[in-house]
Parts: sequence; structure tokens; C-alpha cells
Amino acid sequence: MSALTPKWHTTAEVAVMLGFGLSKTKMLVLTGEIRSVKVGRNRRILPVWVDEYVQRCAAEADEPVRWSA
Repeated sequence: MSALTPKWHTTAEVAVMLGFGLSKTKMLVLTGEIRSVKVGRNRRILPVWVDEYVQRCAAEADEPVRWSA
């Protein structure tokens, strides 16, 4: 038998994956920075949504810093 690949992640699982605290991850979910769906009383996050967040952060890191005078 093969192991099942999770289709959804919990907020706590995503926090561990990203190396963030649970509070920070919950805030990212609540503000929509990380997409999620509510299933019953819980939030669930697709693996692709975690990837989208990481790619967006990486793209922002590549942008030149603009200083305002």
C-alpha cells in the first residue's frame, strides 16, 4: 500500500512548513495573504496556495528597494 498525500493542510501544519509561529500564520490566513477555505469550524489550505504565498514573497524580495525622499 502507498501512503496517502494530504490534499489539505491545517494552519498549524503550514506554520511548521514555513517556519513561522502559529499566530503569524493565522494572521496571514485571516488577512488573505495565504488563501484558505473554511471547512466546518476549521480552516484548510491547499498545498498550491502555500506555494503561491512563497512565490509571491520571493518575487517581492527580487524587486528593487524604492526609497522615498
